Amino acid sequence: MSNDGKAQARTAFITGGSRGIGREIALALARTGANVVIAAKSAEANDKLPGTIHSVAEEIEAAGGRALPMQLDVRDDEAIGAAIARTVDAFGGLDILINNASAICPTGLLDTPLRRYDLVMDINTRGTYAAMYHALPHLMKARNPHVLTLSPPLPKRGIWFGKYLAYAISKYGMTHCALGVAEEFRDRGVASNALWPRTMISTDAVRVHYPQDYAKGRHPAIMADAAMRIFAKPARDFTGHCLIDEVFLRAEGVTDLDAYAVTPGSELAEDILME
Repeated sequence: MSNDGKAQARTAFITGGSRGIGREIALALARTGANVVIAAKSAEANDKLPGTIHSVAEEIEAAGGRALPMQLDVRDDEAIGAAIARTVDAFGGLDILINNASAICPTGLLDTPLRRYDLVMDINTRGTYAAMYHALPHLMKARNPHVLTLSPPLPKRGIWFGKYLAYAISKYGMTHCALGVAEEFRDRGVASNALWPRTMISTDAVRVHYPQDYAKGRHPAIMADAAMRIFAKPARDFTGHCLIDEVFLRAEGVTDLDAYAVTPGSELAEDILME
């Protein structure tokens, strides 16, 4: 589960990186010597879901990177602006923004009250937009700036709107942000891409909330390896893509995807929002 991407001496800002995919990408960046900002809500240990900004910061330092943990709620756009400014002050710039923070809401319309709708929209779509808004002035000064948003390809049939309307709107909204930045900032050399898993990613959250699917998923390292290969590409040449981890890695020449399976050889569960 190695990666070929290089982010030496670059600075990455990750929202929601205290566990799961965000943590895995943070550690992959750290192994290249990058400066990594972990901006998430989890500052105190949770009995059910391990991992805090501080524990991941320690792992980043141990892996060879420099860490800056920040407690952050992405619904607070002023706090995002302050966190980005602190990042630039600490490390001299910003090279990578990873929009990873997300709230899940796998319910239909009548089971999703407006307060829950507002929550997923504020965290997923608005939080992504706000992070981009505050990060882009600094990203435009970087040598090879990348924005990576963990969101699905835009739907062709829209079947997920009929299953999880609020969640689907919010996650596809993140993708709209990714594609919008790609087009608006293409000539300014900022790459913006979306990345989504084909299969269930077996994070601690899946283990707690969907234990029946945990053994049918893949390790978060598959997403980190895909992310690192994206960051290694010239920003001006690789932007505006909605990527699926498995498809992208195969195109990159990775053939042993079974190495990522929690249970090698087993049938894998597809992730939601995949058509």
